[in-house]
Amino acid sequence: MERKIGTVSRGVRCPIIREGDNLAKIVVDSVIEAAASEGFELRNKDVVAVTESVVARAQGNYASVDAIAKDVKEKLGGETIGVIFPILSRNRFAICLKGIAKGAKKIVLMLNYPSDEVGNALISLDQLDEAGVNPYSDVLSEEKYRELFGENLHPFTGVDYVTYYGDLIRSCGAEAEIVFANDPRTILKYTDCVLNCDIHTRVRTKRILRDAGAKVVCGLDDILTKSVDGSGFNEAYGLLGSNKSTEDTVKLFPQDCFELVKDIQSQLKEKTGKHIEVMVYGDGAFKDPVGKIWELADPVVSPAYTDGLEGTPNELKLKYLADNDFADLKGDALKEAISNAIKQKGSNLVGNMASQGTTPRRLTDLIGSLCDLTSGSGDKGTPIILVQGYFDNMTD
Repeated sequence: MERKIGTVSRGVRCPIIREGDNLAKIVVDSVIEAAASEGFELRNKDVVAVTESVVARAQGNYASVDAIAKDVKEKLGGETIGVIFPILSRNRFAICLKGIAKGAKKIVLMLNYPSDEVGNALISLDQLDEAGVNPYSDVLSEEKYRELFGENLHPFTGVDYVTYYGDLIRSCGAEAEIVFANDPRTILKYTDCVLNCDIHTRVRTKRILRDAGAKVVCGLDDILTKSVDGSGFNEAYGLLGSNKSTEDTVKLFPQDCFELVKDIQSQLKEKTGKHIEVMVYGDGAFKDPVGKIWELADPVVSPAYTDGLEGTPNELKLKYLADNDFADLKGDALKEAISNAIKQKGSNLVGNMASQGTTPRRLTDLIGSLCDLTSGSGDKGTPIILVQGYFDNMTD
């Protein structure tokens, strides 16, 4: 009988993960138990995804604000540090800023405007228009910002991040000065020691600052790349992808976890006989149409995945085939013609008009986004996601 269900994404519950837990065994057992409990079978090319949060928890990959402060002071001198382009987030950045401020005498905090890199708005475009401000060239002091725009609360959190970040810096014993600009070179008018905190534009920002004569340039990805006094670390991403654990501790992005995904894949093969792909996922790569916030605050969607998840989709657009190549057919004849086209499609459809409109994104970004939406970030208790049928097409 023809299958009537395509892709299915399931959240899988598991025990609360603690440092030192055998995560591979927990994941494998949880998926197999879920299949038995809910009455479905595991199949070849299923995908098991594990959220980065529980991977880092099992690794014990944490660091204190004092460890951050020590690394910042060593790498940036401990005097006046320009901290530029951070995202506006109590969970993602505030705890990092606490450590950064403890490692300096003065922080010149330079914020993007009207919004940060991932879309958290300080002010609206309409406010900019009304004030006659050009965000590409105009530099605003905190006083000028308040004069023009007053107090602006984040629409979701109700926080005035200008006040919040300024007070946080001063509470750590550092002097705070806040400016608003979008050209990274602006910070060099205040200091030549710069910590750029942007995520996806960080390489370009570093290049611009170095070319402009900055003495020291570090990104968040350069802080805690090695252990400081026994702390956790991330060799590839440093503080990028971290988030708040306690008032004085951050959970870092998980360290190298390729061995984990291969171990899970191997155990699933041994216990089920199926070849199942495995990945670790973080934030999904999608944008909220109302708040205009781009979800991806992690440096990548997936820091580790098995080989079968490499690449991008290779799909034909059914409506294109129906409206163009087979416009004169209908019913079973149309279905058969489209099925034959799918079976005969090439391994690389780049440039083929029949593939236009399909999503040219990496499989790990697409599946990771699906997993992030399925698991959520609250109390669902499903840090493991099982995706079935993702690689199917209508001929399967």
